Amino acid sequence: MTTTVGIVAPTRVPVDSTRKTSLVAGALYLITFASSIPAVFLLSPVLSNPDYIVSAGADTSVLLGCFLDVVNALACIGTAVALYSVVKRQHEGFALGFVTTRLLEAAIIVIGVVSLLSVVTLRQNLAGTARADEASLVAVGQSLVAVRDWTFLLGPNLMAALNALLLGTLMYRSGLVPRLIPTMGLIGGVLLLADVTAIFFGSYELGALWHGIAAAPIFSWELSLGVWLVVKGFKPSPITTNTVPAGAAHPSFPVA
Repeated sequence: MTTTVGIVAPTRVPVDSTRKTSLVAGALYLITFASSIPAVFLLSPVLSNPDYIVSAGADTSVLLGCFLDVVNALACIGTAVALYSVVKRQHEGFALGFVTTRLLEAAIIVIGVVSLLSVVTLRQNLAGTARADEASLVAVGQSLVAVRDWTFLLGPNLMAALNALLLGTLMYRSGLVPRLIPTMGLIGGVLLLADVTAIFFGSYELGALWHGIAAAPIFSWELSLGVWLVVKGFKPSPITTNTVPAGAAHPSFPVA
């Protein structure tokens, strides 16, 4: 005769691992906004003043902006690491592509940060000294700012468009979030790719109205994804069926 003995579930049940993943990934997406938006304003003195390197300068503002850009870069990497374990179940190749473009985005952002930190260092060490050639310093400063401008185009724009297309496809096919959210990412990815191409070949400047229009869907995609993942988590999906949800009862085992 075989009887079944139920194992009593412990009082404290661990949170579903996918819920932890969604919380971490969503929070990191929100951190990218909380760091990158203030950084734009804090970096304005060095980006908008061609003679910053020989002027009084607002070094504290620029240094804080650079620090926030580094935080943004690290958060970018974190989103990729956090989501990879889940989205790879949908398509490992696309998931690896997403991680790669996110890493490249972060690396390019950091290159831009280093170029601006170099401007600050040169201003502090050489500007106003007897050995300083102001015209040469201004030329060097403008060159370093130009490096940052290009990194801004290739990092938070080109790479953001590519990882939106990859992650948007994974999220749309898996149904982990409402399909309206990845649809914004897919549309935004195409628009931003076209926009970056136009800017790259000189059709208009990075700050033009068309760029703002093209970037808006990507902004909405990443913000809504971050908020959804924090507030709601992943929707039920075939790729998460192998995880035990929070509060699930422990199975019963037959005992002879």
